[in-house]
Amino acid sequence: MASQAANLWVLLGLGLAGILMISKKLKKTVREDFGAFLDKLLLLPPPPPAPPKAPHPLTGLTFAVSDLFDITGYVTGFGHPDWVRTHEAASSTCPVVSTLVEGGATCVGKTVVDELAFSISGENKHYDSPTNPAAPSRIPGGACSGAAVAVATKAVDFALGIDTAGGVRVPAGYCGVLGFKSSHGAISNTGIIPVSSSLDSVGWFARDPITLHRVGHVLLQLPFATQRNPRQIILADDCFQLLKIPVDRITQVVIKSAEKLFGRQLLKHQNFENYIETKVPSLKEFARTKAVAKVPTSRLLANVMQLLQRHEFLQNHGDWINTVKPAIDPVISSQICENPELTSEEIENFNAIRNEIRVAIGSLLKVFLLFHLMSTT
Repeated sequence: MASQAANLWVLLGLGLAGILMISKKLKKTVREDFGAFLDKLLLLPPPPPAPPKAPHPLTGLTFAVSDLFDITGYVTGFGHPDWVRTHEAASSTCPVVSTLVEGGATCVGKTVVDELAFSISGENKHYDSPTNPAAPSRIPGGACSGAAVAVATKAVDFALGIDTAGGVRVPAGYCGVLGFKSSHGAISNTGIIPVSSSLDSVGWFARDPITLHRVGHVLLQLPFATQRNPRQIILADDCFQLLKIPVDRITQVVIKSAEKLFGRQLLKHQNFENYIETKVPSLKEFARTKAVAKVPTSRLLANVMQLLQRHEFLQNHGDWINTVKPAIDPVISSQICENPELTSEEIENFNAIRNEIRVAIGSLLKVFLLFHLMSTT
């Protein structure tokens, strides 16, 4: 009996020790701000105008910016301590940030990005990776992981990021918030560290569509009084087939929502693969040079995007990498540095593909669904 009692106490002690260790680990992992912020700061908006003038459109909202946007007096870190060490503090604030502050919002901090904003996981070995508040045991998604986490935890009302190949859309999906990628060139990238000039687009996060809408009106300089409905809504039917969720469940929700908002007559169906293959003939030349003739068109587009992103990244930052020789995660380093340089012929082919895509998409629709599906799933 004494032996059994002793064993019971030993088991009980081990159980309590295990609980304490797990609790300690969770407390360390789930920090006060879930690891979203690198710097806390305060950029205050101008005083609101006196009545009867309307208040600023973003009055009362707070926001954070990914550590890619310049803010006066702060070094824009690019997700790497060696970048911080070798660069000066910004002498001016990014126009996008200034526009939001002038619109009435208060900027409260800078948030974590993936190393050199090149990954898609949201993890950063140089800083404590942000914790995904929707699923603490899962990655938050990148590149702008901290911004998504800051919004998801209600630390701010919205946050800014850059979407090159899913840098806003992916963490938004992972962390359970809304993420919007603006059309390329619709918003100025001045004062933002470039990843890939042909792909970088300003994006933002919010928890609700109303806030997302308010921010968009300010950044895109759209009049609030004007409501423009799309002339056509295209469903890329073959792209929906790629989802792991049953197709019927998704299409029914999308179709019913679109019909309720805009009417049945606007909704059209399109086979994405066939359309792009017809309208972007330069892809066939790319497939020929890479000996990948049987690869789906959507995958070819993703390959083009990845090669172009890497090429332009090295154009922008290759000299810094070769001079400073920063410690880069092996996975990211292999993506950036261990592939042969593009030839002038390949670059010319990429430019042709890009131009053909813009014409094809512009002629096809006013609202296009799931064009970047292959790059974000």
